[in-house]
Amino acid sequence: MPATVNSPCPARPRIELLGAVAAAIMCAAHPLAAQASDRPATNQASDAPGTPRRDSVSPAQEARAFEQATERIRSACIAGRRIICGRILKALPSGLVVESGYTSLRRAPLSNSWLISGTVQAVPESGIIEGKEAGCVCVGLVFITDLPKLRSGRAKPYDYVVIQGYPTGDYSYESVGNIRRTVRRFSAALPKAIQTNREAAGIQPPNFSP
Repeated sequence: MPATVNSPCPARPRIELLGAVAAAIMCAAHPLAAQASDRPATNQASDAPGTPRRDSVSPAQEARAFEQATERIRSACIAGRRIICGRILKALPSGLVVESGYTSLRRAPLSNSWLISGTVQAVPESGIIEGKEAGCVCVGLVFITDLPKLRSGRAKPYDYVVIQGYPTGDYSYESVGNIRRTVRRFSAALPKAIQTNREAAGIQPPNFSP
């Protein structure tokens, strides 16, 4: 059985970031239940067959709750966004495993493109510590998905990336020697990050079909 190890990401920013997103998702996951509980209870036995329950949630309430849940998750994604700048260690069909923390890649003209050739000279910044503020440089191993389309070529190991990512939980993959690593996962597209976090919380769009 492959061993499981954690990425060398700074513990405190990682925990605080994931905790903030998780808290937003938990708050967003139950708005309909909260609205239903605020309505007065009815005697189910007295309801005639086929009669709509008086304590049911209306379509307007469902739509409003869904919008509120989406906005909470969106705010958490924006607050937790990070600049991922580093070397590609693994290119997978669904995204890239990146060693982030190469701040020198943010210099012009390299920063004009999210994908940078591996022939560029760059090293990780020594002693860098990941901050807590939105948009700070991400440090450590991460997995980035939903990358922009390339006009030509493809991203490959030992190339570099400089791109903004929004948190979407964790990702596990097999590294060298069948070692299984779990790293932070980010999406390069805010709408996709919102959708991923919303689905993880079990929040579905309202269904108004009869």
